[in-house]
Amino acid sequence: MTTGLIPGEQPPEPRPTGGLPQQRHEPDGHGTMSADDRSRSSVITARAAASFEPVGRSVASARSFVRDTLQGWGFGDIVDDAVVLTSELVTNAVVHAGTSADLLCLRGDDGVRIEVSDRYPEREIPVQGSAVNMGSPDREGGRGLQLCAALAGRWGVEYTPTHKTVWFRLDLPERPVGTRTAGPSLPPDLLPLADTRVRVAVVQIDRAGSVTAWNEDAEELFGYTAEQVTGKPLTDFAAWPHTPGTGTGIAEALQLSRWEGSYGIRGAHGRVIPVYASHLRVRDTDGEPSTVCLLVRDHERAVLQTPLRGPASETSGGSEGQSTDPFEVFIGSPAPDDLDGLLQRTVERARDMLDGDSAFLLLATDDETELEVRASTGLPSARQRFARVPVEAGPGRYGSARMPAVHEDLTAMPGAVPLLNGTGMRSVVTVPLKVEGRLTGSLGVAAEGAGRYSNEEALRLQFAADRIALAVESARLGELERLRRGSLSFLVEASDLLAGTLDRDQTLALMAQMTVPTLATWCAVYTIADQASEPDLSYVLHEDEELIDGIKSLLSKIPPPDPVPTPGARVWSAPAEIAHQAALRTSMRSLGLSGGPAHQVTPGIGPTLATAAAVGGETVVLPLVARNRVIGMLTLGKPTDEHFRQEILELAEDLSRRAALALDNARLYSERTAISQSLQRSLLPPELPTVEGVEVEVIYRAAGEGNEVGGDFYDLFPISDGAYGFAIGDVCGTGPNAAAVTGLARHALRLLAREGLSGPAVLERLNSAILDEGARSRFLTLLYGELRPQEDGSAELKVVCAGHPLPLRLRQDGTVEPAADPQPLLGVLEDLELYEQTVILDPGDVLLCVTDGVTERREGPRMLGDDGLADVLTTCTGLTAGAVAARIMRAVERFASDAPSDDMAILAMRVPGLHQDQ
Repeated sequence: MTTGLIPGEQPPEPRPTGGLPQQRHEPDGHGTMSADDRSRSSVITARAAASFEPVGRSVASARSFVRDTLQGWGFGDIVDDAVVLTSELVTNAVVHAGTSADLLCLRGDDGVRIEVSDRYPEREIPVQGSAVNMGSPDREGGRGLQLCAALAGRWGVEYTPTHKTVWFRLDLPERPVGTRTAGPSLPPDLLPLADTRVRVAVVQIDRAGSVTAWNEDAEELFGYTAEQVTGKPLTDFAAWPHTPGTGTGIAEALQLSRWEGSYGIRGAHGRVIPVYASHLRVRDTDGEPSTVCLLVRDHERAVLQTPLRGPASETSGGSEGQSTDPFEVFIGSPAPDDLDGLLQRTVERARDMLDGDSAFLLLATDDETELEVRASTGLPSARQRFARVPVEAGPGRYGSARMPAVHEDLTAMPGAVPLLNGTGMRSVVTVPLKVEGRLTGSLGVAAEGAGRYSNEEALRLQFAADRIALAVESARLGELERLRRGSLSFLVEASDLLAGTLDRDQTLALMAQMTVPTLATWCAVYTIADQASEPDLSYVLHEDEELIDGIKSLLSKIPPPDPVPTPGARVWSAPAEIAHQAALRTSMRSLGLSGGPAHQVTPGIGPTLATAAAVGGETVVLPLVARNRVIGMLTLGKPTDEHFRQEILELAEDLSRRAALALDNARLYSERTAISQSLQRSLLPPELPTVEGVEVEVIYRAAGEGNEVGGDFYDLFPISDGAYGFAIGDVCGTGPNAAAVTGLARHALRLLAREGLSGPAVLERLNSAILDEGARSRFLTLLYGELRPQEDGSAELKVVCAGHPLPLRLRQDGTVEPAADPQPLLGVLEDLELYEQTVILDPGDVLLCVTDGVTERREGPRMLGDDGLADVLTTCTGLTAGAVAARIMRAVERFASDAPSDDMAILAMRVPGLHQDQ
């Protein structure tokens, strides 16, 4: 494609004729343009030209070229018609005629002339003055001239030996000089509401989406200085509305040539400020693109919002008596790719076609039992979008949804069309959208005056609805497919997150964070401990953190929803009603209308009104059912007058089933963990006794998550006459099974030792008790001894080491030596011959006892071992028993990077020195 743009040029001659007379056909009527007309045409102030190759994609390129050119010239009022005509004419040239097309746009002071030339002039020249049959609108080709007759102010066909040129002229709407659009004078009480000073934030975004300009009004509106935001992506501040699988993101919106709509900006105070924005994509003299964003507070949107187009004037052209409905032209034009764009254009064209004040379109659910509001114009669409009504007849229902209907005066039939209640509309015509006999939607046009519509308008609207129904259904199915793909991805991610934790509180937080703001504006989770318990408000979340406390306070004051196990979402109106009543009472008190003195609005009214607005929309409750029991409820809410769409509720229902199972799993895990930990704590000594003249320190680490006791154990207990028994042992294995033998060993040691038995006798009887356990028995290594402090400051120990790692003795001079000999372990042989050995700990000496989890600590092929433990112990001279145990544990933990896989116990006993410890 080649293009050119020359401003300020006089109108050129249509085409060089090559010395031959020019053949021309111009239809009669308003489409005819004589030579005198050409000479009197307005001065051409700019021209743009382009050539397109004979390939299918050239049609889309031609549409974009015309749209961009006319928008750049400020001819937005005629862009759509120009694009429609250009699309048909270029299609005739590059698709049907199979030649390249030359496109020329000429700008005048009162309109634009567009010429499309192809290189296939061998066409029959219609005889001027005779009726011209331009074909049926249902044909694939040949609609170009028919559209020109319908839309263009003037049009014609010119032939040369090498070219055929079809041209048309579109005139700008007649308005006062210098006015692009205007509205009537209105009383002050009907004017849009704005603050005392309207601030318009001007923000410029570069190609990468980063802020390059930030004016003073932006600083005042959002609290950030230009230095704080320059160079940062706009996505860091924008709170963009998002629905899984559908919608345009802010990154895509910033790439569009024009965009207009609502979103939020997170201010410096952390709150989301609703704004209305108008984006325009521009380029500088070097060709670098950027986007200029104008933003105002959402309630001041009238400052920026593009006025709705007025009714299209009816035109006729071509042959006498032939007329084309403007909606038929819309059907023949390229439809928007997205469903929302198609529906919005449909209602606007329907309103213009019947010269109405408003129009609306509702889509049917899959079972055809409800209609959902999807597009409207001239109505408070933001408050009605996704509202649902039943199809069957009755008050508040669309009983006429399956057939065309005309209501001459709605005041005589209140509630006949619920969507129009309280809007001031009196007459309405509605027609069904059907595909293959199945109801897919309803299209309606309404007016403020009574008696505006008759059966004739209903037939015209039904004809248009029949033409658009299939396109709407196709776009709807495409949107559903995208939504389902996005929903599947959302549910997979949600399942992974919920499966990644067994903590109840974290599961509740994840449930809320996954729903806000993706599915709802706010969320509350109720939990039920057991069937006899009342629902408890466990978690509340709102996309604006400052509103969480207000919603939590509101919900805590009203009865919770009933725990009904029936699947699906059900509407819960209590939060909106109670919040509305509270806001009304607060407002009346602040104005002195409740019997008290009048005074200024109190500071408390702000949070009350904010809470009422936050929960004022639709609120639904979904049961959390797991293992055939209701364990809680998931509550989702929207702000004032907003509704949930059906697809979102279905997605929320799927999420609630997964969340319920995850929450119940977390509950079961918490209960079993609490029971296990309680039992395990009973196997540990309640506390260590104080031994006069001996320092004792114990460090214990059980392997495995949630285990406080495993196969390793320790004990220190008084026997009699200043003697103390101590033990450190290791049962084969870890976990609860090993802990059972641990409990047997510890309690048996205490009982037998206090009976006055010697160390070998105690261990022999314990060995018999372990063997009596049969299949549950496990072998046990055990170091058992009796400790007696002496009057000279030393301590006497009598120890038996039954298959356990040998105790190590650290002397004051730093030497380390084993303090006992190895003997057979317990739980293997029936007849044991054990003996005890006496060890004297002098002042300053340390006796270190460990389990094999310490000496067998591994890092790849390396193992700490007895020698490594002895090396660490040599560095502990002069340390207290607590310091010795801590240094040993640090050395073990640092020896390998992985978490320990075996239980570990360290028992350190030290006799204080006579001089060092004074």
